[in-house]
Amino acid sequence: MSQTRKKTSSEGETKPQTSSVNKFLRGSKAESRKENNDLKTTDSQPSNWIQKTAPSETAKPLSSEMELRSSMEKYEQFLQKLGKKAVNKCLDLNNCGLTTADMKEMVALLPFLPDLEELDISWNDFVGGTLHSITQQMHLVSKLKILRLGSCRLTTDDVQALGEALEMIPELEELNLSWNSKVGGNLPLILQKFQKGSKIQMLKLVDCTLTSEDGTFLGQLLPMLQSLEVLDLSINRDIGGSLNSIAQGLKSTSNLKVLKLHSCGLSQKSVKILDAAFRYLAELRKLDLSCNKDLGGGFEDSSAQLVMLKHLQVLDLHQCSLTADDVMSLTQVIPLLSNLQELDLSANKKMGNSSENLLSRLRFLPALKSLVINNCALESETFTALAETSVHLSALEVFNLSWNKCVGGNLKLLLETLKLSMSLRVLRLSSCSLVTEDVVLLASVIQTGHLAKLRKLDLSYNDSICDAGWTMFCQNVRFLKELIELDISLRPSNFRDCGQWFRHLLCAVIKLPQITEIGMKRWILPASQEEELECFDQDKKRSIHFDHGGFQ
Repeated sequence: MSQTRKKTSSEGETKPQTSSVNKFLRGSKAESRKENNDLKTTDSQPSNWIQKTAPSETAKPLSSEMELRSSMEKYEQFLQKLGKKAVNKCLDLNNCGLTTADMKEMVALLPFLPDLEELDISWNDFVGGTLHSITQQMHLVSKLKILRLGSCRLTTDDVQALGEALEMIPELEELNLSWNSKVGGNLPLILQKFQKGSKIQMLKLVDCTLTSEDGTFLGQLLPMLQSLEVLDLSINRDIGGSLNSIAQGLKSTSNLKVLKLHSCGLSQKSVKILDAAFRYLAELRKLDLSCNKDLGGGFEDSSAQLVMLKHLQVLDLHQCSLTADDVMSLTQVIPLLSNLQELDLSANKKMGNSSENLLSRLRFLPALKSLVINNCALESETFTALAETSVHLSALEVFNLSWNKCVGGNLKLLLETLKLSMSLRVLRLSSCSLVTEDVVLLASVIQTGHLAKLRKLDLSYNDSICDAGWTMFCQNVRFLKELIELDISLRPSNFRDCGQWFRHLLCAVIKLPQITEIGMKRWILPASQEEELECFDQDKKRSIHFDHGGFQ
């Protein structure tokens, strides 16, 4: 499991002697005008602002400009020590390796951040066992809207303290407790203070070891969360037994836009249970039921209500053991989801010889941007149907056909698609049994100026391509000016010496301004080519990672 954590910070011109923390405390003038009714802050009187918002029983009002500046400097030093910058109304300490001392220092600074709206201390192990020191100060940051505590090793005491503190932050819109196993079995202790009319919009409880009882409680709570837009219960394998309660609660969350039940122990009966709730989820944009291997066979008679999800943009059914009858049923539904942008049917091997009609009808999805159908054991007829359909998918940006052996020797069927695709960003053909003729065809398409927008190309695990084919490809890859990642690795069981094509690859890389990653695992470089690579690294001073020879 990999998690990607991306944070942005704003930049702008600053006057001399103006610290980034001063900006944090004051906020921009435009923002103050916009949020004046809610926040009632001013730019010109930061000390008065802190006095007015900090409760007197726990923090004495600051009486001088010197005290204010001192607290600001401490805050700035604290952030600099952790390699962070102040962002308006946001304290992001995600994955900072916080120590117990850091936690104490952060808690001491909370009284000076009364307008804080976002607090993220995820992926810090030492938070566990010390959360009560933060929750005791929650009333000082009552405007908090976002609280992220993912993977903090929360203890049972932490969980209980958090539950008692949540009523102190009535403006909360996002709560993320993912990857904390002690949440499981204790969910009522945390969420019991949520009242009808709660403003919570996003609730993430990924891999929290939730029990069936937790699921039942959540189902009873959902009708109170009228503003809920995102619900992620993924990797909680025991909640499948309480799906009846959850589905009943979902009928009251008409604003829900994202529902993720990845690897939740769902069964054939689960499809019918969820199907009854879909008619109430007209705003749903993303539905993830992936990695529920016992789901196979459930769509045969229970997929009719899927068609009610008129706004659905993402449907993920990968690794669900879909049967031929499931595919037949989905053939009647998926093509009617006219707003669908991403479809993942990968790792459903039984659909290989039964999906011809489904794949043919994907042409009725004009908005489709991502089609992931790797490892589906496609056969010649189904691949032909897919190739004919793909010509009509003009918006396609991601096309993943990896691990379908029938592609090998038949890439010519995709020739028109590759020529006409103006939007394709990612093309994955790993372990497709490609032959030399296939890669020569691909090289000719690239040479004529097609696939100009391609950013990621995966041709790995295609060991039957000879050196002449790689030479042709490497001579033409230079035309992919936007390419970032290229993978031509060999299978784990196969090692080969690089041919003269490697020199062509180095020459091409010089003309690829954005490339950062080249996968060449198990290709062995002779000493002379190793020297060429070292000289390339030194002369070009490019940050390009060549992963070759079985070693990095």
